[in-house]
Amino acid sequence: PVNSSSCAMGNKTTHIREKYENILSHDIDELVNMSAEYRDRCCKNKKHENSKVFFCNDTQEIESLQRMACNMLRFFHKQKISKDYRWKAALVSCGTLQVLHCKCERHKKEKVCTQVNTHNKDTEKSEQSKKKCNQEFCELKENISSLRSCWNKFEKIIFR
Repeated sequence: PVNSSSCAMGNKTTHIREKYENILSHDIDELVNMSAEYRDRCCKNKKHENSKVFFCNDTQEIESLQRMACNMLRFFHKQKISKDYRWKAALVSCGTLQVLHCKCERHKKEKVCTQVNTHNKDTEKSEQSKKKCNQEFCELKENISSLRSCWNKFEKIIFR
């Protein structure tokens, strides 16, 4: 198993900055906008057991981003979440791992990145279910907004 901080970032902050500003930040914004399109009144009242996943630790932003990105990948195969949303979330997760030169502890998750990077999503249009709330979606959505704010925090630190 890879140790918890399996990120080979070194001192590449300018490289991270360029990649983040040019690509990743746009994908994250798009994903957040997609989140907003889904009705989520049911997401508000649930407290999550694994809230540590969503916490951006001071001085450990990279590890926090890595943890969030790896966690988001586990939603890739959840059929209850619309396909477009799952793919976009996987794209952002894999992009985060790539930019920070990180790996996930469970390599199975990284296979998702290979899939996302090599295959274009088939054009089957998925209908998101407007039915009752879907806990997995709520959790993914929360994870995404934490990832975004952790990136924002990290950005302020390294781009000073």
